[in-house]
Amino acid sequence: MLLGIKLSNHLLQNAELFTLTYGAIVHQLLTDLEEVDEVNKQLDQMGYNIGIRLIDEFLAKSNVTRCVDFKETAEVIAKVGFKMFLGVTASVTNWDADGTCCSIILEDNPLVDFVELPDTCQGLYYCNILSGVIRGALEMVSMKTEVTWIRDMLRGDDVFELQVKLLKQVPEKYPYKDDE
Repeated sequence: MLLGIKLSNHLLQNAELFTLTYGAIVHQLLTDLEEVDEVNKQLDQMGYNIGIRLIDEFLAKSNVTRCVDFKETAEVIAKVGFKMFLGVTASVTNWDADGTCCSIILEDNPLVDFVELPDTCQGLYYCNILSGVIRGALEMVSMKTEVTWIRDMLRGDDVFELQVKLLKQVPEKYPYKDDE
């Protein structure tokens, strides 16, 4: 049991370090870029770059098999991906009739621990890195998506809500041709 406590404390310290480091990155971007819209774009691009690399680790460690459709993919992101990388689970709601657009709801978001947005940053999507991560990871599994923030607790909403919209399912291409 002592080992479990030490491990929990270690994970908690890592989460706090990550949260504080992320806050420092956002602060530096605000200082360097000065425009909130540019910071939003930069955070999304950083997340996208992380997502295209993170998918390999996710697939290797999660034991998730190929998802049959976009609905199953969204559930895996919410229940497995968020748990694996942020230590929280999310829920998937608000599906459209076509099954190509949904909301991922986070009631708890460790990225915002210790964060209050000043009035000068009200247009900032502080967690925009998450939308980029989702978009980048899905692109690597042949799903072109658009990911946008609908609600944000830092703006006074009751939850964090990301809308994920499937734009196009890209057929997988193989670099070689079977000779058989």
